[in-house]
Amino acid sequence: MSEPVAIELPAEFRIHPISYFAVFMMAVSALVLAGVSLPYLGWTLAVPVVVALWVHRLRTIVTEDGLTTQTLRGRRSATWDQIVGLRFPRWGAVRAVLQDDSTLTLPTISFRDLPRLSAASRGRIPDPYAAQDAAAASNSDEKTS
Repeated sequence: MSEPVAIELPAEFRIHPISYFAVFMMAVSALVLAGVSLPYLGWTLAVPVVVALWVHRLRTIVTEDGLTTQTLRGRRSATWDQIVGLRFPRWGAVRAVLQDDSTLTLPTISFRDLPRLSAASRGRIPDPYAAQDAAAASNSDEKTS
């Protein structure tokens, strides 16, 4: 069983930089469309700019105090005392459930990020993979005994 990895805080979870390639491809497509008819399709040149801003700003920040999310619309934070658990909807982003039953959307967190999120939260958010590994190790110890 591996030891938990210490993560330096504040830890940022962001969209992978390869997303900028999609922005580049959108820009090329927008140039072609705008070139066909600038008066009617010139607005398409703004789409890659907005998507690039979205990719650049979208993030979840983990600090000693809690979680902060940043989107195009602004920032929203929750302290560790306010967070009751996580919700994983079938579609969409992970949500932190708060004590008042409201939710805080964690836009760049996925299920595969949970070990890193757990380490960054100093165990306040449990790592389901570690629990699974511990259960598997315990089962294998019982079988060998």
